[in-house]
Formats: sequence, C-alpha cells, structure tokens
Amino acid sequence: MGSLPNVEWLLGDRGYDADWFREALKDKGIRACIPGRRQRKTTVKYDKRRYKRRNRIEIMFGRLKDWRRVATRYDRCPKVFLSAIALAALVIYWL
Repeated sequence: MGSLPNVEWLLGDRGYDADWFREALKDKGIRACIPGRRQRKTTVKYDKRRYKRRNRIEIMFGRLKDWRRVATRYDRCPKVFLSAIALAALVIYWL
C-alpha cells in the first residue's frame, strides 16, 4: 500500500472488510467506505450514499473490458496502453 496516490476515500465492497486493512487506510489518512461483512459482530458505519456511487465505477471498468486491446493489453509500452485506455474511455463516454 506504499504506492497509493493521495486520496480522501476508498470505496470497496464487503471483500475488503478487514480490521488490518481499515487500520492501514486510517494510518494513511484515507477514509474507508466499505460495508461490514454480515458475520461481523459489531456493525461498521459507512457513507451509504457514497457507496451507491461505486456502481458507476464498476460499470466503467466493465465497459473498458469490452475493448479487446485494453482487456488483453496488446501494448507493452505503458504510454501507449494509457492512451488506449483514454481513447476507449472517451468513446464510451460519448456513446
């Protein structure tokens, strides 16, 4: 987790619900928006409105995976790969 960019929030699903993970985020000054697992004895508070917006991100990544060039990473050069992602995101946004 040392190479994470500076962010305020981390949105994650129940799979990321672990005390050690929450502590690591807290140490970095990142607020976690992760619902607690159903087996948890104590409930965890999270921003439900912000968590609902996570769906938009999931949909965008799903659409990016439809682009074969991005999904299989034909481009080995990071700059070319990033430009392919940018082009795919632009086309998806305008359609």
